[in-house]
Amino acid sequence: MAAVTPVRAAGGVVWRHSPDGVRVCLVHRPRYDDWSLPKGKLDPGEHPLTAAVREVAEEADVLGVPQVRLRPVHYLMRDGAPKTVEFWSMRAAGSGGFQPGTEVDDVRWLPLAEAVRLASYPHDAGVLEDFAALPPVGAELGLVRHASAGKRGTWSGPDTARPLDDAGVAQSRELAGLLAPLHPVRLHSAAPRRCVQTLQPLAELLDRPIEVDSAYDEPKPGQDEEENALAAAAALLELARYGEPAAVCSQGKVIPQALLRLAAASTARPGAATAGDSTGAVGPVRLPGSVQEFRTAKGTGWLLAFGGDRLVAASRLDPADRCAAVAS
Repeated sequence: MAAVTPVRAAGGVVWRHSPDGVRVCLVHRPRYDDWSLPKGKLDPGEHPLTAAVREVAEEADVLGVPQVRLRPVHYLMRDGAPKTVEFWSMRAAGSGGFQPGTEVDDVRWLPLAEAVRLASYPHDAGVLEDFAALPPVGAELGLVRHASAGKRGTWSGPDTARPLDDAGVAQSRELAGLLAPLHPVRLHSAAPRRCVQTLQPLAELLDRPIEVDSAYDEPKPGQDEEENALAAAAALLELARYGEPAAVCSQGKVIPQALLRLAAASTARPGAATAGDSTGAVGPVRLPGSVQEFRTAKGTGWLLAFGGDRLVAASRLDPADRCAAVAS
């Protein structure tokens, strides 16, 4: 018997500050008379990150800014079909489009311990406990590698002027869709034309300028690679200290080295977490053993969460991780 493809869904642990500390959101579904985290099935062609943000907006009336990709949960639905739900922690940043009288008829903001007790399902309680174990996040950064720009040998001009090819233009639009939920207020790019062009669809969508920063450039001939990696890591930290979301486009020889140094600097501080498995899920505190875990394909990237000068988590962003078929 052929294996059944799990139904894919996504949701969020959306949180906000209150006088008595952090509160998280649970929703009530009258159809099942249950209390659960806001979540729902992916639409055809939809990425789980954008689905999670959409579901939080529709069910909980919250504009959620994603921060950390949590461990997915797997379970059987009432009809016996397998289901996988991918969750992100999200900072509440405004109202989002709640439609009462549809799937949800009530929303509650609760202290974490109360939310764990109220949650109707053990898998939701487990997700809340994973969220509770995370260090506080103070800033969110999207870091991407430039999209496809053909091969260097086929371009006759200066390499810094090499533009995106047709595939790269399409990738840049997909990246804009993944980075837009961060609502970045600053867009930074390495100097090469292909890097700036990768952020252009996002800049047009948000009506924000792109700032060119050579700190994100690959090392030039004769430049010390360690010095280059430290400069890129320092530039990312400086953006994090700004305290508002940002998006950065860099290059393939820069991103892994810079992230490895940020992760290493965070290990001396208790509570840091880095990317876990190949899906980017956050697991127990663990340091990558080499730059291999941070290698970044063209047109993909990372969602970085910072707490002060600490890299709290790095979650992979891959536009190809879309729902390929109609969920059923």
